Amino acid sequence: MANEISHLKIIDRSHNRGKGFSVTEGMLAARGQIRLFTDADNSTDIAHFDQMRPLFDQGCDVVIASRNAADVAGAAQVVSQAWHKRAIGKVGNRIVQLAAVPGIWDTQCGFKAFRAEAAEKIFSQTTIDRWGFDIEVLALAQRLNYKIGIIPARWLNDDRSHVKMSDYLHVLGDTFTVRRNLLAGKYKV
Repeated sequence: MANEISHLKIIDRSHNRGKGFSVTEGMLAARGQIRLFTDADNSTDIAHFDQMRPLFDQGCDVVIASRNAADVAGAAQVVSQAWHKRAIGKVGNRIVQLAAVPGIWDTQCGFKAFRAEAAEKIFSQTTIDRWGFDIEVLALAQRLNYKIGIIPARWLNDDRSHVKMSDYLHVLGDTFTVRRNLLAGKYKV
């Protein structure tokens, strides 16, 4: 069921198919020239979009926010996750970089924007419906040779997060799925 309110389209779903599925559906249903998704907990304030605009003006096709200073100066977790989640995230990111998305230290920050053409080409090929979809999206952006810009996030952890410890294992599995897809040429370049 879809409702329209001015320029807002609400896609109502009775069954949870995963964050990746919902973001993909939204990005493909969107009609704007720049398409942004952000996490519902507002850990990255919408005001960060103002930093993204100049990067699009400079020719970027994709602009992401990062919580990691290795990606961009000024990035920070102002209110951090629990130490064990940060530790698992660091180890996991090294695996993500080796297997699927080299050169990006924070693939999981839920604040990413895309030019319409990039959104269509990337999200029409995604296969991962849950938390690991960010890795697939960025691997596709790199494979398609899109120019990726990165802005610093001032990220605030929300303790009500729905990410469970078992989700980290699923993301690891998703990372290897992306790697297999890359090696098998499953994605159209």
